[in-house]
Amino acid sequence: MELELKQLRDRCLADLNAIEELKSLDNVRIKYLGKKGELTIVLKGMGKLSNEERPIIGKLANEIREEIENNISNQKLALEKKEIEVQIETEGIDVSLPGKKHLAGNLHPLTTTINQLKEVFLGMGFSVAEGPEIEWSKYNFDYLNVPQEHSARDLQDTFYYQEDIVLRTQTSPVQIRVMQEQKPPLRIISPGRVYRFDEIDATHSPVFHQMEGLVIDKGITMSDLKGTLDLFAKKLFGEQTKTKFRPHQFYFTEPSAEMDVTCFKCGGVGCKVCSNTGWIEVLGCGMVHPNVLRFCGIDPDEYSGFAFGMGLDRITMIKYGINDLRLLFENDLRFLSQFK
Repeated sequence: MELELKQLRDRCLADLNAIEELKSLDNVRIKYLGKKGELTIVLKGMGKLSNEERPIIGKLANEIREEIENNISNQKLALEKKEIEVQIETEGIDVSLPGKKHLAGNLHPLTTTINQLKEVFLGMGFSVAEGPEIEWSKYNFDYLNVPQEHSARDLQDTFYYQEDIVLRTQTSPVQIRVMQEQKPPLRIISPGRVYRFDEIDATHSPVFHQMEGLVIDKGITMSDLKGTLDLFAKKLFGEQTKTKFRPHQFYFTEPSAEMDVTCFKCGGVGCKVCSNTGWIEVLGCGMVHPNVLRFCGIDPDEYSGFAFGMGLDRITMIKYGINDLRLLFENDLRFLSQFK
């Protein structure tokens, strides 16, 4: 057994000297010193030794184990040092080379527009309200005075999850929820993502963004609406901006109007951006219909209010002179990096 132990030691030391990679060192340790290693197998035969031989062989086995462990430790240090030297040699840093430029991110133009609009309306005393994007049809249509036969309720125009649940087509349901849950006076804006069954092209997308506003109080008139939106336009597009209101029809407001602003490109003179009219349509608005107030438990004889809604993607395109809606959704860094 003494001979076996010495031969085991010699084999182990030879294997250790042949190792060139650190990852192979653990394999040698397990091979000789593991629970099923060669040293363990040899020592299992100690039961056959006499009482006089056992302490001699046991001492020798401990000395050989200690010698192997020391060699493994020394070999590990040597291999680690070698790896570091190779790494330093191959991955050296040339301090004379110019540094790598780290590109800083920036806000998406749509996010910038939303933040600017929030700042404008928060400055006028509005608060921000949010609601679910998957909505009951009663909030999306019925409570907004949209009749059952209206084309917006058609399967070809709206994404239905179930018969009475839809992907909201506008952020107006947020206004309904606020009016039902809170008492006037109310002054809110509700930005968010909405969905309609539109083909994707330069001016349409099935997913886009809207922001709607609502004011409910005693004595609110059309002049309050016009003054508020005129101030909004000047804050967003510049103090020189003029506004114009044209009659329109919306089921949830009466009277209703669409608001135009003077073209940001030509200042109202006329160019290809505004189709030589000098004006660009930006939003729809009107006085909240009495039926809508009644649906929400508000007495139209005591309270009145106005509402407005705008496409945030369209506002962003107008503000930055973007001619294709798809650019806002494609995440092309060549496009997005222009907006610092």
